[in-house]
Amino acid sequence: MRRGLVHVLAWSLATGAATTLSWWGVHTVMAGTAYDPPRALPLAAGEATTQEPGPSASSTDRPLVPESRSPAPSRTPTAPSPSRTAATSPSPAPAPGGSGQVKSYDTAGGRVVFDLDRTYATLVSATPGPGWSMQVWKTESWIRVEFASGADRVSVFCTWHDGPPRVEIVTY
Repeated sequence: MRRGLVHVLAWSLATGAATTLSWWGVHTVMAGTAYDPPRALPLAAGEATTQEPGPSASSTDRPLVPESRSPAPSRTPTAPSPSRTAATSPSPAPAPGGSGQVKSYDTAGGRVVFDLDRTYATLVSATPGPGWSMQVWKTESWIRVEFASGADRVSVFCTWHDGPPRVEIVTY
């Protein structure tokens, strides 16, 4: 009986040490990555939204930094598409510390939020819907967010190369 207890104690200690070491290694690697808490934009005082509740924040919500090394998408914002749908009614809110308007666009594939200024736009967030994946491309004069689920695709383009920012939603 004593020999069995010694084996159980040794196994417990080894398992605890391995678990602790594994947790410490994963924690060290993951610290400061995409799993930081998402940032939220406050609503202006007295402003109410009429949007239906959507999915909560996910690990795809990341602080967005302008990237110049992003690969170019296979389609440009001016290319014809099989089916075009009008943008859903955006819900504007003043941008905290920004000079533009924050507008949200709900699509079949997910939600995209842009901060639209007079001469440029920035992507605030993009959240895919359940069962959809997402990819983002950015350049100096446009942003493209594409949601994909199987053969279904929804692209949200925001362009400002020849005037104020405008948003177009393309479903194909």
